[in-house]
Amino acid sequence: MANRILIVGALMAMIGVAAGAFGAHGLRPILSEKMMAVFETAVRYQLVHALAMLIAGLSALVLNHRAFVRAGWSFFLGILIFSGSLFIMSVTDIRKLGMLTPLGGLAFLIGWGFLAWGFWKIRLPPTFLPQKPETEH
Repeated sequence: MANRILIVGALMAMIGVAAGAFGAHGLRPILSEKMMAVFETAVRYQLVHALAMLIAGLSALVLNHRAFVRAGWSFFLGILIFSGSLFIMSVTDIRKLGMLTPLGGLAFLIGWGFLAWGFWKIRLPPTFLPQKPETEH
């Protein structure tokens, strides 16, 4: 499952970069300043949470706690709902989609909560932690 989160997280980052470039070069002349700001917010949140997916996926892979898997999928759901609703709203001007955006924000918050919970609950083996050098007496 961690591998899937890592793959989807990397794809979300790639799509976020592509969307940012498309917005900057293709949509800026077409969209109003307000809708361009909405589009840029969608890109920013997608990129931040794609990185969060990668952190969650790596944490699930290395630290092996299900909270990290839940975090990763919560971030993905947040990207789909939050950024997706803002992307569609900015290019179609269908303002009612803005009612979905807070649900995506909630998914982001849940993802951060799972990530924090996972880090709280893990117990690292002694070999994982840096060792103090022995001193001579």
